[in-house]
Amino acid sequence: MNSVNLVNQFRIFTFIETVYMYQMKSVLKFILVGLTSFLFVFCSSFTSEEEEQQIITPIVVNPTSGPASNFDLKTWNLSIPDNNGSGVAKTITVLALNQNYQNDKYFYSADDQGMVFKCFVDGFKTSANTSYTRTELREMLRGTNTGINTQGVNKNNWVFGSAPIADKNAAAGFDGEMNATVAVNYVTITGSSSQVGRVIIGQIHANDDEPVRLYYRKLPTNELGSIYIAHEPRDGFGSEQWYDMIGSRSNSASNPTDGIALDEKFSYKIKTVNNILTVTISRPEKPDVVKEVDMTNSGYDVGGQYMYFKAGVYNQNNSGNASDYVQATFYKLEKSHTTN
Repeated sequence: MNSVNLVNQFRIFTFIETVYMYQMKSVLKFILVGLTSFLFVFCSSFTSEEEEQQIITPIVVNPTSGPASNFDLKTWNLSIPDNNGSGVAKTITVLALNQNYQNDKYFYSADDQGMVFKCFVDGFKTSANTSYTRTELREMLRGTNTGINTQGVNKNNWVFGSAPIADKNAAAGFDGEMNATVAVNYVTITGSSSQVGRVIIGQIHANDDEPVRLYYRKLPTNELGSIYIAHEPRDGFGSEQWYDMIGSRSNSASNPTDGIALDEKFSYKIKTVNNILTVTISRPEKPDVVKEVDMTNSGYDVGGQYMYFKAGVYNQNNSGNASDYVQATFYKLEKSHTTN
């Protein structure tokens, strides 16, 4: 074989090798591009799915949120029957109440976001002059401004529209209306016949007296409960007045035919205009039950008489078993006053 042929064969071999290497590089490049694309699509799909899951996941209200998350409690404080360290009931301040406060024993949010009040027969009371325990809100129109006194004709309290002009100007407002929707869940079943099964769920409190107390009472032998109110004039202005609205407050009352069952929702409105007090009970598909009381001769239209609303459960049984209790769930609580 001559040298020319050897050279030609070498050139052919080199050409084939070059073509082969070029094809191999192309295949490898194709494989790498394909693998990279696959990984990119896979990761992108995973991320997109995760992001989609995050987008479609519904926002769930925290069931452990305190009642202030669902109700306007900016002008209320709370009394609970725990010892405050001095042998009387503890007060939860406006500030603390609105910092997601709740108490699994006395005051908390229900699963349906209602505001639950619970109070046992045994417990600490708000003062030595009080006979019964309570888990109850007290209106505080000053809000968190503790520079204003709790008591007195001042910007923490209101007065009736029949009060002197000077008092109407000094108070946070005059006349008032409180609207609530509530279900009484449980009442006491032990104790004396004069106390069993009764609870106060709303009231207007004055300096020393109570222009109105709203009661629910269900006797252990009855399926349904009654509603009634009490109006307490000032000392020296007459005796306490009682008014049945649904059923009877009697210790031996029969089952009220149009009574309210435990866990049944109903609404109440307590309203004052000058010396006229009006209490209204409302239920779906039933006519309102209304009671009007003329307070002209009750002694509240003089100077120095201040008012505030209260709502919750004020247990009216101190003779039952220590572990017996009352409980109510509020689904609405609103109030308003006239201002100058």
